[in-house]
Amino acid sequence: MYQKILVPLDGSPAAERGLHEAIKLATGQKTSLYLLHVVNDFAMLVEMSAVVNYQEMLERSRQYGEDLLGKAKGAAAKAGVPAETLLREATNKRIAEVINDEAVKAGCGLIVMGTHGRRGFSRLAMGSDAELVVRSSPVPVLLVRMETPTS
Repeated sequence: MYQKILVPLDGSPAAERGLHEAIKLATGQKTSLYLLHVVNDFAMLVEMSAVVNYQEMLERSRQYGEDLLGKAKGAAAKAGVPAETLLREATNKRIAEVINDEAVKAGCGLIVMGTHGRRGFSRLAMGSDAELVVRSSPVPVLLVRMETPTS
């Protein structure tokens, strides 16, 4: 099985599903999780036209990431799975590139991440970090798709 699994987290329900799947894979194994949150300062620059203090916004984003990683580490610990947290910033890089770089640096054998499963125009308009990770990852990637409501 895998000794190290990288789990990118962004606070979305899809990422939460990815975390739970990674915990299931690691439970009872000699596997540790590497929980990663990437602060995307490019998104902040685009969205901060009304925000005066970039540094304050960046610090809030870092704190959000720390809180998110702490909760995820707690969920892993509750299941008896060891986990390390990694907070990185995507400066002049795509988030997918940071994810793949961290998988290599940590020696991970698998990346487990949630995906929204967007198709069509919404995928084109919003992009897909998950798709970019899959296309360029040097290690296997398990995508955990959000459940779609049945009608």
